[in-house]
Amino acid sequence: MSHSPPPLELGIPLELGIQENWETPISPDLWQSWFQAWLHALDIRDPCEISLCFTDDAEIQQLNARYREQDRPTDVLAFAAEETPMPGAGVLPTRILGDIIISVPTAERQAQQAGHSLTSELAWLAAHGLLHLLGWDHPDPERLGSMLQQQKRLLDQVQIPIAPGCLDASTVWDEE
Repeated sequence: MSHSPPPLELGIPLELGIQENWETPISPDLWQSWFQAWLHALDIRDPCEISLCFTDDAEIQQLNARYREQDRPTDVLAFAAEETPMPGAGVLPTRILGDIIISVPTAERQAQQAGHSLTSELAWLAAHGLLHLLGWDHPDPERLGSMLQQQKRLLDQVQIPIAPGCLDASTVWDEE
């Protein structure tokens, strides 16, 4: 059984909506504290809203096919709200970042392959999704390497260990 660090209290206003279509070992309060810590580490101080959804391979494959034209399951999808102009978005009191969708069965397989816990893998994927919501992308191995280093930095903020192989962009690079 993995040990989870206590929730962090940083006071960053965050509305985190969690939809668990698939059960995870992480409590909503812990997710909330992790996202607050990550936003703080990324120097985001505005009130934010994020949706986090846990699902299965079938549902994420449907979303991947519909929105990315990739008819296969994936580990995480991120839909950044700030990429789509919304009327009145500049006057909203809360910065709506978007949606992160994670396939728990894929995360379970990847955790086993990497040699770390499901908790570590889910946090890794959530941090990856958050970076996408904030405009990060990885069109090539070099940019992916930078993004993976930033993910590691975020996980370090909440004391979550990650397998060293996760930082090797050449082993995780997927030209899509």
